[in-house]
Amino acid sequence: MADHGGSGEAAAAGAAAAPVPGLNPTLGWRERLRAGLAGTGASLWFVAGLGLLYALRIPLRLCENLAAGTSSLISGLTFILEWWYFHKHGTSIEQVSVSHLQPLMGGTESSISEPGSPSRNRESETSRQNLSECKVWRNPLNLFRGAEYRRYTWVTGKEPLTYYDMNLSAQEHQTFFTCDTDFLRPSDTVMQKAWRERNPPARIKAAYQALELNNDCATAYVLLAEEEATTIVDAEKLFKQALKAGETIYRQSQQCQHQSPQHEAQLRRDTNVLVYIKRRLAMCARKLGRIREAVKIMRDLMKEFPPLTMLNIHENLLESLLELQAYADVQAVLAKYDDISLPKSAAICYTAALLKTRTVSEKFSLETASRRGLSTAEINAVEAIHRAVEFNPHVPKYLLEMKSLILPPEHILKRGDSEAIAYAFFHLQHWKRIEGALNLLQCTWEGTFRMIPHRLEKGHLFYPYPSCTEMADRELLPTFHHVSVYPKKELPLFIHFTAGFCSSTAMIAILTHQFPEIMGIFAKAMLGLWRPQPWASSGFEENTQDLKSEDLGLSSG
Repeated sequence: MADHGGSGEAAAAGAAAAPVPGLNPTLGWRERLRAGLAGTGASLWFVAGLGLLYALRIPLRLCENLAAGTSSLISGLTFILEWWYFHKHGTSIEQVSVSHLQPLMGGTESSISEPGSPSRNRESETSRQNLSECKVWRNPLNLFRGAEYRRYTWVTGKEPLTYYDMNLSAQEHQTFFTCDTDFLRPSDTVMQKAWRERNPPARIKAAYQALELNNDCATAYVLLAEEEATTIVDAEKLFKQALKAGETIYRQSQQCQHQSPQHEAQLRRDTNVLVYIKRRLAMCARKLGRIREAVKIMRDLMKEFPPLTMLNIHENLLESLLELQAYADVQAVLAKYDDISLPKSAAICYTAALLKTRTVSEKFSLETASRRGLSTAEINAVEAIHRAVEFNPHVPKYLLEMKSLILPPEHILKRGDSEAIAYAFFHLQHWKRIEGALNLLQCTWEGTFRMIPHRLEKGHLFYPYPSCTEMADRELLPTFHHVSVYPKKELPLFIHFTAGFCSSTAMIAILTHQFPEIMGIFAKAMLGLWRPQPWASSGFEENTQDLKSEDLGLSSG
């Protein structure tokens, strides 16, 4: 009995010591809790820290300090961003914001400023400077309206000339081909009205009326050659008739020039007419393949009328000499006109670059140059290309055929897209003729922009690039042409960031309102991806469920 009782007590003690499923011993609960929390210590410390901060938020005035610290942090980041943007682009973020937002706000600042205020004076000075920078010039190689521009319209149905461009030509015609003594000759009176007509058929009709009054009216032949002739051959015939009449009138004016100021004005007018006729005859000869004849006419013009350098006849001569491949003569012309005291043009700068490129382009290789470095001749060629690109950065894309060409306008803006089109239209063939010239241009032209990071404020070899070229070029070039803009106006980073942030926030709000359940699932999935230790969190959730079950008293006894 005693043994049996002892064995029963031992069995009871062993049963009491062994863990029975469903029971909740104190020691096992703590061990399992400690094991479950071992992997989430960092998360618990983080939660405890947040709880402590929340409890001490009032005595420590954390809200006010956090707001002050946040504003200081934002101010510091803004200052760093502004410094970086100014260092890179040469202008502040505020100026960029005003330039982009002021047109949307109606430009109220200029309307508020008083007439005598310094701001209004600065604006007027800036506008005068822009007007001087955006002076348009007659295109030295302008095409014929009837034989070229109108034929383009017949084929494509597009108008290659803008009203602004043709209006400038009408003003020049009135200046060159009229004077105060026109009332003395009935034919000149009719032609004075003809140059003011906007409708081409009306101008042509007036020219025929002038010829009925005077068969030797040179300006009437000029108008018919420009606008009625449909081929270059017909235009040349009319210009030859105009030359015969113009020379007769010019000799008569020379004999009477000292009689009165009116006769001097008449001589100037007749001189302009004669020079214009000879120049257009030279251009007709150039287009018809008689290049040496064209060169002779141009050289004679430059010798006979040296004061008329403003007509830029030397640019016509440069193009004709390049067609003859008379590079020594081209260099001689450049030596005379590529002077610091004379106004530059794309034709002068890029022709100088072409001549220096010609000496090294055939054997130039980018891989070889990167290994051994550039020779002296190659350095001179690259510097000439950089000089030309700085003067007019729009030209390379047309020469490299990265942009399509259109017919050049009758007027150009120096350093603008219109000048680039006019140059590339006539000179692209000369660059293609020299082997490797376009390859050297393609490899080096973009290096120019590293030397002039602030193009609108400071130049390298020329004055800073004018900021008004885009507006003037849009007036000169037809609407179907995509105007090249330099430098491109790019919105700053903070505007892109703000627009993207606001757009994404609005999109999330709309989707949450329309599809709350789907967005809730999406949010839970995103939060699940952001958890640092998903295995620890899942283990903690399982242990917590076990503890809840044990606390409910789920035992076997």
